[in-house]
Formats: sequence, C-alpha cells, structure tokens
Amino acid sequence: MGVTIADGDLLSGVTTQCGATFSGIQNRRLQLPAGTNSILCLSGVVRLTDGHGLVTITQGMYAVIPSDCTLETENGLAVAIHFPEAHGFRQFGGPIESTGRLTYIDGCTDTLLVCPPRLGAPCLNHLHIPAGTDQSFHTHPSDRLGAILSGNGWCDTPNGTFELAAGVAWYIPTGCEHRFRTGSASLDVIAWHPDSDFGPTDDNHPMINRTILD
Repeated sequence: MGVTIADGDLLSGVTTQCGATFSGIQNRRLQLPAGTNSILCLSGVVRLTDGHGLVTITQGMYAVIPSDCTLETENGLAVAIHFPEAHGFRQFGGPIESTGRLTYIDGCTDTLLVCPPRLGAPCLNHLHIPAGTDQSFHTHPSDRLGAILSGNGWCDTPNGTFELAAGVAWYIPTGCEHRFRTGSASLDVIAWHPDSDFGPTDDNHPMINRTILD
C-alpha cells in the first residue's frame, strides 16, 4: 500500500514524526481510535460509522471524524490519517475538482479542502500537478503525508526516485528535500499537513472582525 518517500518502506500503520498514524484499508473493516481521523476514498465505496450514524463516501470524497469510528470499504481502497493532537470538525466533502483553486509552485494548483479551525491546526489539500511538470526541489517545515488519487508521475528524493500512481500512499518527513514530476499525464495528490501557518484566532476571525461596537 504505497511507499514512504523517505526510505521506501511500505506505508501502512506507520507513525510519523508528528505523531500521526497512517493506515490503508482495502475490502475490510478498520476501527479507528478517538482523536481526529481524516479519511480519503481512493476507489469504490467507504462506509463510515461514528456516534452520529452512518455516512457513505465514494471516490475523490473525504471526511473528518473527530472521534472513534469504524471504516469499511466495498470493492475499494481508502486511507486514514489518525492524529490525536487535534480536535477537528466533523465534516464531509468532495469529490475533488479537476484542478486546484489556488496557485502553487511551478504551474501547479492547490485547493484547501479542510481548513484549519484555528491557527496552527491540521489541514487537508488537493494538489494538482499538470502533465509535463518538473517541480523545483523543496522542503516543508513539518511532515507531509497523503495519497495519489489519480494520474501518474514520480517523486525524486535524496534516497531515489519513487513511481507514483493512483492508490499509492506517501509520507515525506520534516525537511526532506523532494519534488514531483509528471510525464504525459497529470497527477492529483491529496496532502495532509499537521499544522497551518494561518487560521482564525480569538482576536482575528470574521465574526469579531465584522462586529462594530458603539
């Protein structure tokens, strides 16, 4: 079930530097513990059950469950990122759009799928890499992990080049230099960040900013 970009190990049940646990599930049942669970359906159907009931998501859809929950796949594949250090909103979204809504490096685009509820909280992104892209080598100040939803390409790292295709999961540790490349096909990547450098605070959010006291 995918690769760890840093060292090539299989990525399933891996605990990352930031304390998140990444798990893949295919045609089976998985119980996720209490905490915040971010779930992505890569193919088929995923049934999520928590204390509020049952929700079904399909390819390209995602969910955030801020509690323990049960995950079941039917003729499909899903990935789950468990992060005990945050308390997210229960939410569902997707399927993702064909390209991102924000500009990213080297002609790529990005959509912030799950926004941080507070400054510094985790977020979930859709990164679209067009065909014929050679990204600049870069690093991130915190872990990055996610999965390939569609397309194919490569990820270059100091430890070698990894082939990317739909269903591959990946983990890039803090500070690991890397880049994504594509050939004749584009690549759609779902990326989870454990932290965000922006977001609302008690002193800076739309409700209080747009409240004028006499």
